[in-house]
This record gives sequence, structure tokens and C-alpha cells, in this order.
Amino acid sequence: MEYRSLGRTGVMVSPLCLGAMNFGGPTNETDSFAILNHALESGINFIDTANAYNGGESERIVGKFIKESGKREYIVLATKVFSRVGEGINEAGASRYHILKACEDSLRRLQTDHIDLYQQHRPSLTIPQDESLRAYDDLVCAGKVRYIGSSTFPAWMIMEALSISEYYSLARFVSEQPPYNLLDRRIENELIPLCLKYGLAVLPWSPLAGGILAGRYSSTGTYPEGSRATRFGTLFTDRISTRAKEVADEVTQLAKERGMTPSQFALLWVKEQPGITSPIVGPRTVEHLEDNLAIIDKKINDEDRLLVDNLVHPGNAVADFFNSNEWMKARVR
Repeated sequence: MEYRSLGRTGVMVSPLCLGAMNFGGPTNETDSFAILNHALESGINFIDTANAYNGGESERIVGKFIKESGKREYIVLATKVFSRVGEGINEAGASRYHILKACEDSLRRLQTDHIDLYQQHRPSLTIPQDESLRAYDDLVCAGKVRYIGSSTFPAWMIMEALSISEYYSLARFVSEQPPYNLLDRRIENELIPLCLKYGLAVLPWSPLAGGILAGRYSSTGTYPEGSRATRFGTLFTDRISTRAKEVADEVTQLAKERGMTPSQFALLWVKEQPGITSPIVGPRTVEHLEDNLAIIDKKINDEDRLLVDNLVHPGNAVADFFNSNEWMKARVR
């Protein structure tokens, strides 16, 4: 397996990152353990979760697996802070108060003394970034966090954060985790060039467009039982545009001609795009993971890149994967 550098840190991570969003939700603990074990045996060394996933159950399951397996030293462990984790007024956000408390809670659930990559799950539009960055810097200095990153930030806020960190000699973001798939390519306009310029790793979430590019929604107006559409409601169904389903049908045909599943073709495209470090896959079953792993050592040729560019032009979108973010005003219909 060809491992990749996590930005300019020199930490080497697998070209696919195992996302744990389903753990403790649609995927029970036993099946989660099977996925984790298979991933590590296949060479995956990068695991991503968040404190808000399934009420903390995702972190708990990942932590229990790591503790019982004794494989902590082989894993680059990432989690996130920001989303609401309780009813209290301060149990969400990017304040120093919440960040420090949330980190302690995550360390307890993960059963570890440090988090390798601690990411701010969403940007705060009200709290000055120096407040948050000073808290992250204190966690780094205390040895509780190795590196920090952002998720779904606009490019200008990442640039602002880098400038603040440089000015005050604080820990800097080493990664950004944005939505990115061949249905929504808007990060290619500003975010990817920024990350390439300043050495940030790019860790795309939803590389399969939540199953749209796996063909789950391309042929019918009904939604499969247990799908994201049935679990997340309009937050997800608003992303299933008519053009998105048309593109998914065309991707299915391209994949078939190349002896791949549509999800494999879509994931390979993301993995091989310029600036991409490690797309995050969120398998619900071991079979889903095996489908993902089939492309881990594959490359994509220039002809196939051009075919995708003809379906969705670079920098454009036919589905809206930024629709959960207050800062993105444009909508895709």
C-alpha cells in the first residue's frame, strides 16, 4: 500500500481513512469490531470519528476496540469537536470552555491518553478563531492532542486560522475535511489550491455522495430501507437532485465497462484527484469495506478523468453537499 503524508507533518496515513459514523448507529458493536479488524489487517491505519456520532457511541466503540486489540501504536486516530453533545447551553461550539471539556470526554470514551488529529467539526461564525486556537494549542502543549485540523471550513477561514497561528505562535491546522465527490466539486475552486499552497492534508467526507454514486437512488423515487435518506430526512434528500441521479446512472455505466462497481469508480476518482490525501469511507458492513478496499492500490487514467469532467465540470456541482453549513449561501437545485 502506498501511504501518504498527512499534510506537511510527515505522519504517514493510508490512502483511505476508515470513518466510524455508522458505529453505534446502524452498525452494532460486534459488526463495528469486524470492520475495524478487517480494515487494520488490510493496511488501513487511519480512523476518523467524532464526539457527536451516535451520542458518543462511535467513540466508545472505537476506543474499546483499540484497547482490546492492543493496536493503538499502529493507528492514527482522529476525532472532532463542535457539534452539540448535550442540552446545556455550552455543550456545543468552539469556545475554550467547550473544547477543553469535550477533549477530556473524548479521551475517556476513546480510552487513550492522546488524540492524533483533533478537528473542529464546523466553523464558528460567532467565536473569534484565536479563542479556539489557543485552546487547541494548550491541548497540544499538554500532550493530549498531536495535531489539529478543520472540517467543512470556507477557504478564507482556514487562511485566517493559519495567519492567527503564525502571528501568535500557536498550533496550526494541518488538515481540512470537506465534502467532496464528483457531484459536488466546488472545493476545487479555492480550497484545494489553498491546501496545496500551505501543505494541508485534504480528507474528503462523503466521497460516494452518501450512496448516490453507488446507485442507491438512481433508478427510483423511493428510498432504500436503512439508507441515509430514510435516516437523515431532508438534510440528505435535498442532495438527491435530478441531475445527480442522471450522473449516477452514467457513472454506473462507466464503472461497468471497467469491471468496477459504481462506488469503486467514484471512490477511485476522489482518491486520485490532485491534493487529496485520504478520502473517508464509512462502511456499514464488512462487505461495504471490501468494496472500498478493492481500489486502494489502483490508479485512474487521464481519459477517465476527462470523462468525469464532461459529466460535472471542474469546480461545479450538481448536488449540494454543503447544505448543512450556515456559511454556504449558494444552493444547487
